[in-house]
Amino acid sequence: MKKIVVLLMVLLLAGCASEKKEKEVLNIGVFKGPTGIGAVELISHEYEDYSIEMYAESNDMVSRVVNGDLDIAALPTNLASNLYNKLNGDLEVIALNCLGVLYILENGESIKSVNDLKGKTILCNGQGANPEFVLRYILEKNDVEANLEFKDASEIVTLMASGQAEICMLPVPACTTVMMKNSDVKAVLDLSKEYEKVTDDGSLLTMGCLVSRKGFIENHKEEIELFLDRYEESVDYVRNNPPEAGEMIFEAGITPNAKIGELCIPYAGLTFIRNKEIKDVLEGYLEVLYTADEKSVGGKMPDDDFYYSYEK
Repeated sequence: MKKIVVLLMVLLLAGCASEKKEKEVLNIGVFKGPTGIGAVELISHEYEDYSIEMYAESNDMVSRVVNGDLDIAALPTNLASNLYNKLNGDLEVIALNCLGVLYILENGESIKSVNDLKGKTILCNGQGANPEFVLRYILEKNDVEANLEFKDASEIVTLMASGQAEICMLPVPACTTVMMKNSDVKAVLDLSKEYEKVTDDGSLLTMGCLVSRKGFIENHKEEIELFLDRYEESVDYVRNNPPEAGEMIFEAGITPNAKIGELCIPYAGLTFIRNKEIKDVLEGYLEVLYTADEKSVGGKMPDDDFYYSYEK
């Protein structure tokens, strides 16, 4: 009887240990796009305490954040603001991982500055969203009027690659695809740099971030800090090892081949910003979007508790 009791206790403790281990696994979601590029080296480690899944559609990831199925998610910053308002403030940006990934491409040599876009037709995607708002903001600040013609990104890639279009705005990795297909096409303006030229509040074109629900953060601060350390190491690796990282980007399903993955890295706006700097560089950008369309950030600007800063 004693042996049976001991055996049952061992099995019970083993079950509890197994359950505890399972609860400690962080469920993480990233996009098959620029916000996911910096995570590919982290994914390659296959850490036992992380379950990382790539998503092609934002709705899928957002629903899992809302349901509590994801502990950490990589999202566009304006989508994070929307979600913050939808969840009544129950969300925090724990780091910024992606600056601007928007570029003006030209099939020619006439564009040297934003002023050279005056009177030009620019093919764009992202109508009614932050790509349009960012471009219009930069044009307005430079007192430049241009004709924006909106099309699907894949159509723009085809037109630019075939030489049928002269000027476009595209994000990574679509812009890299065009330049690979047509060597006459060049990235002539980096909208991140152009944004900084016309902004004096210290904000940056911060288009990607990592978020988590407040309740999870409160109970897992040390785990989150360790994850952020590892994520920062991943970003550094990707930036400093393009050929190897290009293979990882391809294997993650972000680009159609490793060469495009490698070539898109310099244009992917990879960064890593945490703690009090998050608000310093993000809030002004969200205000630009809010001014353009309140709905773009969820109807109102997020409060200070939207910006996470680690305190022991």
